[in-house]
Amino acid sequence: MRGAIIHGPGDVRFEERADPEVVEPTDAVVRTVATCVCGSDLWRYRGITPVRRPTPIGHEYVGVVEQVGAAVTTVRPGDFVVGGFLHSDNTCAVCRAGMQANCLHGGGYDGCQSEYVRVPNADGTLVATPGTPDPDLVPSLLSLSDVMCTGWHAAVSAGVRPGSSVVVVGDGAVGLSGVLAAAQLGATTIVAMSRHEPRQRVAREFGATHVVAERGEEGLAQVRDLTEGIGADAVLECVGTGEARAQSVELVRPGGTIGIVGVPHGDLPVDSLFWGNKGLRGGVAPVRAYLPHLLDLVWRREIDPGRVFDLTLPLSEVAQAYRAMDERRAIKVLLEA
Repeated sequence: MRGAIIHGPGDVRFEERADPEVVEPTDAVVRTVATCVCGSDLWRYRGITPVRRPTPIGHEYVGVVEQVGAAVTTVRPGDFVVGGFLHSDNTCAVCRAGMQANCLHGGGYDGCQSEYVRVPNADGTLVATPGTPDPDLVPSLLSLSDVMCTGWHAAVSAGVRPGSSVVVVGDGAVGLSGVLAAAQLGATTIVAMSRHEPRQRVAREFGATHVVAERGEEGLAQVRDLTEGIGADAVLECVGTGEARAQSVELVRPGGTIGIVGVPHGDLPVDSLFWGNKGLRGGVAPVRAYLPHLLDLVWRREIDPGRVFDLTLPLSEVAQAYRAMDERRAIKVLLEA
């Protein structure tokens, strides 16, 4: 098969790779229908996270089961499946507590921007759709492998509930998914922090009631004007930089909570959280916990998170996909296998 290999900063190649095989009886091999580039992949592409050797890359996928190990019982060849960006057995004590991202027997993949993917812990990771999806549903199903579930995790972690005021920091695919999650969970004031008109448009389509382009004191003043002068009940931090984290602490009200899902690349002002009585929850999204509910919403066409994909390319053009996202010419790129 062929797949994406990152060789170093700015250097992603579509190269020959060994075909994946069933190694353990709990494995499945999935033929990729669609995959995509994640904002977290850009940390390596930009050289912020070191690339020490050529490495397969990618962690989001939907596809059709080709093979299963002898112990797999919940999916079978021919099923169209969604898998989270980490595999999990969904049975260990941590998984039973709802934190499948931290499964005692879980982990990552050997690159999902490829024509086939080996999925360990298939029973605890893969969820089959009720039937073969219409092609127009594939983008939304693909979003469930990471960004929609991650945005949902931010909103759940921040305690978003009916009547909440919410600010979303970050207008990438995760931030926009956080807007959609906040709307689904009943928030009535949803502020998207965004400077980019195409992303502002998607935010409003997903349920943002207000858009604030300004940062610093001016942006904070606008948010406080919308939140009784005290800040938001919940802030969703979907970037991970020190600047975004510091901004989130300023934007949340005393007693409010920040749902933090941005991959950390900056310091967190813990003292400000303490003195402001401001809470912090979140981390790596337990996709498997949210998949059944969100898959049902997508399948019944009640939500359309796939609108975060604004560029579609063949998988063979994965290098162009990285360039488009790095240059912010695309919110998120879908790659058709």
